[in-house]
Amino acid sequence: MTGIDRKKVKKAFGRQAVEYDLHASVQKRIVARIAGILRELPGTPPRRVLDIGSGTGVLLTELTAVYPAAELIGLDLAFGMSHTARANLAAHTSARLLTGEAEALPFRDNAFDLVVSTSTFQWLESLDRVFSEVFRVLSAKGRFVFALFGRDTLFELRGSYRKAWELAGQGQEERTHTFHGIAEVEAALGRAGFNALSVAAELEVEHHADVPALLRSLKRIGAGNASPAGSRGLSERRVMLDMMAIYCGRYGEDGLIPATYEVIYCSASKPPAARST
Repeated sequence: MTGIDRKKVKKAFGRQAVEYDLHASVQKRIVARIAGILRELPGTPPRRVLDIGSGTGVLLTELTAVYPAAELIGLDLAFGMSHTARANLAAHTSARLLTGEAEALPFRDNAFDLVVSTSTFQWLESLDRVFSEVFRVLSAKGRFVFALFGRDTLFELRGSYRKAWELAGQGQEERTHTFHGIAEVEAALGRAGFNALSVAAELEVEHHADVPALLRSLKRIGAGNASPAGSRGLSERRVMLDMMAIYCGRYGEDGLIPATYEVIYCSASKPPAARST
């Protein structure tokens, strides 16, 4: 996977926290889908629930209705997101918000009955570390339900940029974000110790007026790392212009361009007699 600058991700999402909900339409649909999955889970409702990458608190708000008696904790890398979520959840005293790293969860072993996450894990280079941490903080028989963006996410944008880069003779292109595939997700869950896996992918497609509109949309939700690097010279500006032409030529239709998101939905369980790792 292309290297991810965690400080840059933290800053970008923190900066866009106030506007995030105005532009994150796909992310909101994912939250609704995850909430539906949680409503169908069998067994006793969880007493303690952790939302990793809780953002502005949209999923936590849903969880207050799904699990009204549960203690809810949201964790996010960006303080700006947690600050916005705190305001959005002011009426829900069962929810607490913390700022911290998904790969070093600040909780004791076996602390939660359910861990959830949406649209977060694609920003992590290693799924192994975060899945091991989730396994550690889950109680025996605990559930792990999450969604992340998969390998085909923004394939139109990334493929068009790579082609433009190639045509410019710039060498190997390493600036676009790459995403985890289903096989990687399943393998990482298995290595962490999870079983009873359910993993499936769905496609979400947005349409934009043009490529600059798509890039602005990504920037407004803090997801600039998923798009090509900005122009810092004439040669890079040429590449960007060529990328836009390639994108529109290959995928444009009826005056619009599509932007595809592959969403991988997962549900896993910690074995009843498992030991923390």
